[in-house]
Amino acid sequence: MIPVLLPTYARAPIAFERGEGSWLYTGDGERYLDAGGGIAVNSLGHAHPALVRALTTQAERLWHTSNLYGVPNQTALAEALVRHSFADTVFVTNSGTESMECAVKMARSRFARNSAQGRNRIITFEGSFHGRSLGMISAAGGAKLTDGFEPLLPGFVQVPFGDIAAVEAAVDDTTAAVMIEPVQGESGIIPAPDGFLRKLRELCDRHGILLVLDEIQCGLGRTGRLFAYEWEDIEPDIMGLAKGIGGGFPLGACVATEDAASGMTVGKHGSTFGGNPLASAVGTAIVDIVTAPGFLESVRNSGERLRAGLEALVLDHKRVFRSVRGKGLMLGLVCEAPNSDVIAAGHDARVVTIPAGNNVVRVLPPLNIAGDEIDEVVKRLRRAAAAVESGK
Repeated sequence: MIPVLLPTYARAPIAFERGEGSWLYTGDGERYLDAGGGIAVNSLGHAHPALVRALTTQAERLWHTSNLYGVPNQTALAEALVRHSFADTVFVTNSGTESMECAVKMARSRFARNSAQGRNRIITFEGSFHGRSLGMISAAGGAKLTDGFEPLLPGFVQVPFGDIAAVEAAVDDTTAAVMIEPVQGESGIIPAPDGFLRKLRELCDRHGILLVLDEIQCGLGRTGRLFAYEWEDIEPDIMGLAKGIGGGFPLGACVATEDAASGMTVGKHGSTFGGNPLASAVGTAIVDIVTAPGFLESVRNSGERLRAGLEALVLDHKRVFRSVRGKGLMLGLVCEAPNSDVIAAGHDARVVTIPAGNNVVRVLPPLNIAGDEIDEVVKRLRRAAAAVESGK
């Protein structure tokens, strides 16, 4: 008999009922240190006072009117994102998948509006992940995502990640855009090679095509800069955001330059819930906190402390771990032992981490995690590694 919840998740046998800061609590009072952040979502931990205040204040006033009317909170969020990024304009969504669907429509409509309807193909990368909709699994490719869902949508071509020659060879007179995650998250915290985004920017400029970034997982401070593209000192034309921008409340955004968004006129796109007053109030509060003086510097410092601890862990447990990779507080432990064993042993040690492809354990704690909590994450992962080594 099929369970009441569709069985599409391999859920751990744990249920949390309460969270506070970097900690999660089960119904019977067991306390877990959260080094997964709801898959890079809980950017400010759990029950952050400013987010609780923003949400409850708005909840007492107005929940929803739809985008048929002005939504002041949504305008404030858009203004904040424009102020702190390359973008001129914003479409607010509910999720990362929706943000990337909007990005694809935006890229294609830009060329259609300029009498270049044949320029609609988008170059993406092997190992990428842009969401679970039919459009986004078609964009990413890969049997793990697409098996059983054929026929896929046309208009995408995948090339090896980090191979600029392959990108160049894939460009033709039908190409509209190149779409990439600066750090591949689901595939195992794989940053683009140094200089690769800059090479892509130059290639796109040379061919008159758009550069689209998926910063769903790596954006909003996760790598130690507000946006990961800042590490390469370039700017995209379109970017998808979600996860950390809502801190746990469903929220995303597609941000773009005026030129890239020129085809998205009245009636071209929409959302019933996107940018509703509740979500926008929370998102604006998060952007204000993450962009406050000193916050991103603290993320970088925390990332260095965590990485140093994880690298020492790898050296001491070479039968369990192989290496550490990533940036800021978006780190991956490349495992020698099965990553599922490490994560399960972590649960026994009361620390939460996240699985990823290529046998990686993702470590994605809140951006405001305290120094002693970082040390405690490493300490508990040491206990987990020892348990894996002993076969317990």
